[in-house]
Amino acid sequence: MLSPLKKPIPLYLTEEQRTGLRLAGKFNAQLMDMLREHVRAGVTTDQLDRLAYEYTIEHGHQPACIGYHGYPKTICTSVNEVVCHGIPNQVELKNGDIVNVDITTIVNGWYGDQSETFMVGEVSAAARRLIQTTFDSLYVGIRACRPGGTVMDIGRAIQFFAQKAGYSVVREYQGHGIGREFHQEPGVPHFPSLTSSRDILRPGTCFTIEPMLNIGGWKTRLDKKDGWTVRTLDGSLSAQFEHTILMTEVGPEILTLTENGPQEGHRF
Repeated sequence: MLSPLKKPIPLYLTEEQRTGLRLAGKFNAQLMDMLREHVRAGVTTDQLDRLAYEYTIEHGHQPACIGYHGYPKTICTSVNEVVCHGIPNQVELKNGDIVNVDITTIVNGWYGDQSETFMVGEVSAAARRLIQTTFDSLYVGIRACRPGGTVMDIGRAIQFFAQKAGYSVVREYQGHGIGREFHQEPGVPHFPSLTSSRDILRPGTCFTIEPMLNIGGWKTRLDKKDGWTVRTLDGSLSAQFEHTILMTEVGPEILTLTENGPQEGHRF
């Protein structure tokens, strides 16, 4: 879920609070590594959803999305032209699809949140390039962060990088502050917004960076039937990657790094 609710900017000043966030991010990454082994042709997104639910519950934690403002599932699965908030269903993934898997869990009251876009079998060169650029743009945004810097630094860096590569950046949905609440301030646009120039990244602030890049235009449309699924307005492919970031005194710390997933510099 990407649309942040308005909350005061949180500062997690104690080491105990930061430890809580780190543990939440670590479990969320562990869940993503489990799911990645099952993202393949012939598997339904409903099956992925069930796996995520059972794994989270078995480990004594809570799925954050299910029931959130009426959302019916544990994870979001956004296939091809779906930008975000795709609801898992009985349709099988097929060779050539790309699918973003967005997962959020609650560990001892703290939230972990991340997403990856997966390639199902052999995908087109255009899809692969989109995924590569979107993944790289996530790290461009992360490396633009600094203690005392502004949220706008993130959006400016991502927009410049994506536009130079020929892609558009979705504007209607953004990153968000996170901690003991799912969505809180600061909101994190992935393009340079003047309002985000006032949001300072003080040490102790925790937030997500989750750029969504489209091959076509940046505009989207919301499915009126289910009230959740967001698609590109022009039907073009969309990709997304997300990490939860803790700003420390020395720079950004990625809390949702996986052991088996792509790391900075990875080539798809």
